[in-house]
Amino acid sequence: MTEPERPLDAADLWALRRVGAPIATRDGRVILTTVKTYDVQADRGHDVIVRVGEEGVVALTADDVSSSSPTVSPDGRRLAFVRTPRAGGERPGATSGQLHVMSLDGGEARCVTDLPLGVSDPRFLPDGRRVVVVAGVLEEAIDKPAPADKGGVVEATRALLEARAKSRVRAHVTESRVYRFWDHWLTDGAVPHLFLVDLDSGSVRDLTPTSRRWFDLMEDPGQYDVSPDGRHVVFAANRSAPPHRETRWSIFEVAVDGDGEVRELTPDVPADASLPRYSPDGRSVLFGQRRDDYYGDRIRLRLLDRATLETEVLTEDWDRSPTEWCFRDDGSIVGCVEEEARGAVFELRRGEAPRILCREGTAHGLVVAGARLLVQHATLSRPPEIAEVVDGAPKLLTHVNDPILSRRSLAAVEDVRFTGANGDPVQMWVLYPPGFDATKKYPLVHLIHGGPYGTFGDVFHFRWSAQVIAGLGYVVALVNFHGSSSFGEAFSRSILADWGGKPKDDILLATDHLLARGFVDPARMAIAGGSYGGYLTAWLATQTSRFRCAIAHAAVYNLGTLWASDVTQGTDLEFGGMPWGSGADLARIDAHDPARHSAGYATPMLVIHGDLDYRVPVSHGLELYGVLVAKGVEARLVHYPDENHWILKPQNSLHWYGEFTGWLRRWLG
Repeated sequence: MTEPERPLDAADLWALRRVGAPIATRDGRVILTTVKTYDVQADRGHDVIVRVGEEGVVALTADDVSSSSPTVSPDGRRLAFVRTPRAGGERPGATSGQLHVMSLDGGEARCVTDLPLGVSDPRFLPDGRRVVVVAGVLEEAIDKPAPADKGGVVEATRALLEARAKSRVRAHVTESRVYRFWDHWLTDGAVPHLFLVDLDSGSVRDLTPTSRRWFDLMEDPGQYDVSPDGRHVVFAANRSAPPHRETRWSIFEVAVDGDGEVRELTPDVPADASLPRYSPDGRSVLFGQRRDDYYGDRIRLRLLDRATLETEVLTEDWDRSPTEWCFRDDGSIVGCVEEEARGAVFELRRGEAPRILCREGTAHGLVVAGARLLVQHATLSRPPEIAEVVDGAPKLLTHVNDPILSRRSLAAVEDVRFTGANGDPVQMWVLYPPGFDATKKYPLVHLIHGGPYGTFGDVFHFRWSAQVIAGLGYVVALVNFHGSSSFGEAFSRSILADWGGKPKDDILLATDHLLARGFVDPARMAIAGGSYGGYLTAWLATQTSRFRCAIAHAAVYNLGTLWASDVTQGTDLEFGGMPWGSGADLARIDAHDPARHSAGYATPMLVIHGDLDYRVPVSHGLELYGVLVAKGVEARLVHYPDENHWILKPQNSLHWYGEFTGWLRRWLG
């Protein structure tokens, strides 16, 4: 019997299969990706590597273990990937998997590494028999390595991990400004190294044996590249020294067959550098740069001559911020860029202005496969699938979630422009519940994005699904307020030292716009946001009582105590001063500080926070809740001891959606 059509719900989010970014041989003959599925009862997910073809997707790896980060040999014959250890098989500190290799014609996978902190982000060398991987070692092991015949730094790291596991002391000791990040402490001394793995002999060699540098702290892949001739590896890492009072990321290079000496390629570039990519002839390196003290700065693409170390900015006149980039064989550059709340595909040729190749939805993970451009592609109405950019539009190559989505009634999506703060045009997405009738009145729910430098894009969101909220019968508004990315540098920078000004006005003006259209019930409206969106929710609730209820997730509540965050460099730009600065500095900070304006609270509020949130420490949520209940405002606290800034575990996520939607039903009906 066919399942009747119904709106998407939170349980469906964990039944949907999550397709990763494409991986392909340069000639496009082999296209792979990963597909993640979740076991809600076991509270975990696992990845399977699949081959993408005309017949759909065909699994290449076993479904009883998790296999991820695939890379294909240049001849298309071998697959290298990271496999997570089976439960109970991990050594102390082995939090990630080991490198495995298998034939693409089939057969069993063979494990080729046994590194104490696991490996990540493998990349084949052109010879097809060697692979570069990222793997952690301990700084203490660099200082006191084991003898070479005893395994050197690798075995010294393993011995230290085993000794630490037996110790009852769990103290964190530091003198560094950056001492924890996102949800983990950096005081264990683990640093990433690049290792060269010979797949045939099984030998493993440390390419950066004395390095103490961090790569991207979010541990996102892609921070290094292998030269076309296979002789060098270029990577992005920090150039600051302990105690890291000010951090800056630079570009470095190391020879594959050298002595481990690392050369800095961008010592004089006064900005953070990221995502280095060799040109097809190997003479140049393309990378992105932005201010080291302002994460919202526009990313400019810069080309570096490896021989002279001279650099040229390629996109100074382009008022957009690319998110990823790579070369075609002809030397042109392609990549993805935020473009008015979409993830567009662009092309850039020397001496010409960038050109948008595909503007629909959101593209990510672009790879060049012969003459083809492959991406992971999604919209607000469809989870990610693998697509090819054809004639300015995405052509889907996979349809793994069609069996579920074909039986769900989804919210209609509208791209709306209205007049916001300062008379500026502001964009928002509006989702209308299934069966929407414009002659009726509906509750309104504002979902407010974080950042503030970020965007609510035309992309499917699993953690904050506008489709699920709209499916409950609510009109959902996603306002890309002043400060949002993808609308130009001036728009994004317009809220520096004005966190609670123009964004607040934009939300209120968006509300007025929707009320004027006649289908929103003014007595049943809510605001809900996370991170900066939680801040704006907490701030709005001090300034207006027009909303029936509010939900503040991981909310910044007390600007003075945000200095306990994991990254504080640039905070003075955001707030307009330092808390130890002059009276004017303090006045600018206090002007938009919810803690300083808590007398205005009257709106019932759900407060949600994870204990492992080091970006917005849990004290903010606890303090906000404490003030609300002490003041007599109806409030509810949901605290997750095992979650960070995001709610990631399946059962916690279902509980989160239950609390979130339950609060809306309680106050909006």
